[in-house]
Amino acid sequence: MKNEQRYDERDYAAIQSGYNLDANESLFFARELEYIKTKAYEKQFAELTATKNIPVSNEADPGAEVITCHMYEPTGMAKIISNYSTDLPRADSKGKPYSATVKGIGNSFGYSIQDVRAARKAGKPLEQRKANAARMANDQTVNKIAYFGDEENGLVGLFTHPNVTVYTLTADGTDSSTKLENKTGKQIIRDLNAITNKVVTLTKGVEKPDTMLMPHGTYSYLASTPWSDNSDTTILKYFLDNNPYIKQVLPTPECEGAGTDGADLLFVYKKDPDKVTLEIPQMYEQFAPQPKGLEYVIPCHSRCAGVIFHFPLSAIKASGI
Repeated sequence: MKNEQRYDERDYAAIQSGYNLDANESLFFARELEYIKTKAYEKQFAELTATKNIPVSNEADPGAEVITCHMYEPTGMAKIISNYSTDLPRADSKGKPYSATVKGIGNSFGYSIQDVRAARKAGKPLEQRKANAARMANDQTVNKIAYFGDEENGLVGLFTHPNVTVYTLTADGTDSSTKLENKTGKQIIRDLNAITNKVVTLTKGVEKPDTMLMPHGTYSYLASTPWSDNSDTTILKYFLDNNPYIKQVLPTPECEGAGTDGADLLFVYKKDPDKVTLEIPQMYEQFAPQPKGLEYVIPCHSRCAGVIFHFPLSAIKASGI
């Protein structure tokens, strides 16, 4: 893991230097914390999908306060010229910078001196759940920022980027509904193709999205419902088999209620780090324990700049599915 900080001999020496623990207790504590640190890093929380659905970039230095990128666009033209012509048209490239602010994310967990002594006496490991809770809290915050940003701190999320195209679904389902579950298989296929093709036509074929995100309920419906009365092929399979662009449809709980006025959201994009990245200059890290009264506190930290859309026209979203 990039920039991961490890406990070294100086950390152990600091623990052993006093703080009301004897040498055996201090050594036990140091070894347990190293074990807990490793286990916390290995812990997987499958329900948090941001780092799976969005390409992660650790390219920026952890010390960076701002990440600045430039989008370059070629300009100029060429024309037919005469021999010895001196008025050759100029071609150039102009760049437009855009920036994202990096913010620190922090929390902590701790063990009392009595926790250490009791665990040492019983020959049992220290409680792992505290470290897992700290890791989970960090990952939940990063996940939320990745999808929804943090307006107060100027961070942009995948679903909240202002320059992503918005698609309006046709309200021709049951009772003029836009929801896919209230439409026929053919209408659903039409909508999914229309949303995807909008990106391609809008960019004149430059952008070709390959990934679609939707709520679990919608995904389950499409994956279990035949696309027509005369076919056993599900709507989802028919769509993936016949759409020339979309390669994967991913059930994503964060899509639930993420659209306009709390409606469910469908999001289509190119899952490519050249198009969009989740900027995490510093992955989750745990520092050496710090004595505080009768407790040892373990500070935890990461740094995140939200999502940068290098090419926002490579994505499109639709509310009310």
